[in-house]
Amino acid sequence: MTEIAFHFNAPDKLLHACRLARKATRQNVRLVITASPQDLQRLDRMLWALGPTDFVAHCLDDADGEMRQSSPVLLATDPLADGPRELLVNLADQVPQGFEQFARLVEVVSQSDQADRSRARERWRHYAAQGHVIVHHDLVQRERA
Repeated sequence: MTEIAFHFNAPDKLLHACRLARKATRQNVRLVITASPQDLQRLDRMLWALGPTDFVAHCLDDADGEMRQSSPVLLATDPLADGPRELLVNLADQVPQGFEQFARLVEVVSQSDQADRSRARERWRHYAAQGHVIVHHDLVQRERA
């Protein structure tokens, strides 16, 4: 069964996704980040400029098949665009299609966007109704610790 974690109170969802991608690639974990096309374009630019010494190899789902296969991070509106990987990071408003085919799913939830928080609660209920055990990470609590 897919391991599901919610990362709540992200001051910047896209920046948090970039950090998750950096951490995952450092651990040789292949992942898909799913979001709206506009957010994927922003993520693409952010991953190029994450830090002066950071480089997170990635590609968008419109890249050729060889590029998608070799890239450790795939930015895709369809999480199964290239088959499942180890980790799925969801920034989209809905439950990602085919999430069950991933070993892990991370849902990133905004700190201040009430509509995003409401949609996250709906996704939480969906996963819980299917019997998933959900891990809760409060990002504000982590920063204070």
